[in-house]
Amino acid sequence: METNLKINNVRISFPSLFREKKFAPTDAKGAYSASFILDKKTNAKDIAAINAAIAEIVRDTFKGKRPPKICLRDGSEKPDTDGYGDDVMFVGTRSEKRPQVINRDMTPLTEEDGKPYAGCYVNAVIQLWGQDNQYGKRINAKLRAVQFAKDGKPFGEGEIDVNKAFNPIDDEDESPV
Repeated sequence: METNLKINNVRISFPSLFREKKFAPTDAKGAYSASFILDKKTNAKDIAAINAAIAEIVRDTFKGKRPPKICLRDGSEKPDTDGYGDDVMFVGTRSEKRPQVINRDMTPLTEEDGKPYAGCYVNAVIQLWGQDNQYGKRINAKLRAVQFAKDGKPFGEGEIDVNKAFNPIDDEDESPV
């Protein structure tokens, strides 16, 4: 059983949308991925929809027994990571196929466009599915599509303000740098 869900106005974290990323040195091939951070109050309806889909997968795929690993997790698990904490939930996603990535006006985005970036707001389509095979039992989320929604404070280092970091250099100044 697979369930597609659209989540709206969520922050994106650890995006690897345009290039495959290997998660372990032993991985034969990489995957596209992103985590989506859902505010427990603002995104309460999205969290409820994800939990309802998880309950359906537990019922249909696992005959009512919840597997130990679920893609929807509490933000308190990553208290020292930008954007995470007690007030949020997050869902980790992966895909072997490159997801569709579009702008607000529905035009395709490329890596050179500089968005989506970690910390901005996006809408996303994810697909929840139950894994029950030799690799274990869990509920995963597949990354399907991402739409840039609006800017947000970038996670991590972010851009450097060159106006604060440097002073102008006169053309006549021949001193070494």
